[in-house]
Amino acid sequence: MGFFWVGLVFWLLIGASLLLFIWGLWKKSWKAFLISGIALGPPSQYFLGGNSWFRLVALLPLIPFLLVFYTRKSIKHSL
Repeated sequence: MGFFWVGLVFWLLIGASLLLFIWGLWKKSWKAFLISGIALGPPSQYFLGGNSWFRLVALLPLIPFLLVFYTRKSIKHSL
């Protein structure tokens, strides 16, 4: 039963991250990108133990974090 909960939390974090990423793209919200990257962090760490190309999945949280930097920088310049 414990493995079921781990899998459920794993997929809930991935789903929440995707929803927040889409919300951030739609609303240009740096906060949604930040929470999306944080939520995607733990599931992506699972893939660090994989072979060769699967380790690149661990770099996925960098995309929302780069978008946080870009959107926050563009918001400050527009003020």
